[in-house]
Amino acid sequence: MKLNIALLLLIICGISTNEVLAQNTTGEKLRVGVIGLTHTHVHWILGRPDKGDIEIVGIVESNGELAKRYSEQHGFSMDLVYNTMDEMISAAKPKAVAAFGSIYEHLEVVQKCAPLGIHVMVEKPLAVSLDHANQMQALAKKHNIHLLTNYETTWYPTNQKAYKLYHEGKIGEARKVIVRDGHKGPKKLDINSEFLDWLLDPKENGGGAIMDFGCYGANLMTWLHKGERPVSVTAVTQQLQPENNPKVDDDATIILAYKTSQGIIEASWNWPMGRKDMEIYGLTGAIYADNRHDFRVRMAEGYDGFQEEKEKLEEMPSPYDDPFSLLAAVVNGKITLPPYDLSSLENNMIVMEILEAASKSAKTGKTVVLD
Repeated sequence: MKLNIALLLLIICGISTNEVLAQNTTGEKLRVGVIGLTHTHVHWILGRPDKGDIEIVGIVESNGELAKRYSEQHGFSMDLVYNTMDEMISAAKPKAVAAFGSIYEHLEVVQKCAPLGIHVMVEKPLAVSLDHANQMQALAKKHNIHLLTNYETTWYPTNQKAYKLYHEGKIGEARKVIVRDGHKGPKKLDINSEFLDWLLDPKENGGGAIMDFGCYGANLMTWLHKGERPVSVTAVTQQLQPENNPKVDDDATIILAYKTSQGIIEASWNWPMGRKDMEIYGLTGAIYADNRHDFRVRMAEGYDGFQEEKEKLEEMPSPYDDPFSLLAAVVNGKITLPPYDLSSLENNMIVMEILEAASKSAKTGKTVVLD
């Protein structure tokens, strides 16, 4: 019965039933190394229940106090912790790694792992700059490794259903897509100092809210447009909390002009509450992914009338509900990512192109036309 429900959910979201059947087969756990503990998204993998698909075989963290604190919190042995990637790779022999250091450090992880044939998953965004991203892409292709990027919104069933319904023609051709992401600001959330130190550093993070949350919208826009690059990028950034974010922007609005539609990305550390939502406006209606589970469709009637349907969606079946299940399935050859998938390298190279253009636009006050 559980398998039938899972298959039904996959059909709803447009995912091949063969893929889930392959994922349900038993197999050896993927040997995963964790590179860095300073990105607090690391709790996602450290606190993850054992699903039988991955095994953490080593952790790289030079901050012994931080490693000890997390070992006590999550119950892993300090014997797993190494000071350097070389030490961990030599001793633990991972087949893949998940990077949880600063965004600037992503390039170094790929430089170390790609020549050894070790697959890499990084936290969003892919890199601090398009230059870093180009180097990472070249290494991944040369050494034939998977290089994936993890976004929280990839695992939202609402986003997956929005994509499916839109491409089935539910609301006609899109004219405007709006993606809003962010929260009240890192300092206001009492984020630990190890994370805060690099999150508010323009070198280590590539920017402020424009990078931290602008990447979500760029990722979703590229996916919805099936890899189409925008014609131009226009962005405005502000620093509304200079006392908390003295070195980086904390508010960004990015406008993407496509051939037949417009994308608006609102990335901010100034929302009164955290949010990650998306709205797709077509010729005959609108699709709303209000959060991870709340989903709405409005079909237009007359001038300002509409019929609305609301749903609360269940989680996606494995491996589409969790980044590390997906990593294992991809590395083990159980699934192949479709073109411009949210986690894919080709999608995230366009994301970096958009973010670089947005940063340039914000600094110059001019629209950047992409070649």
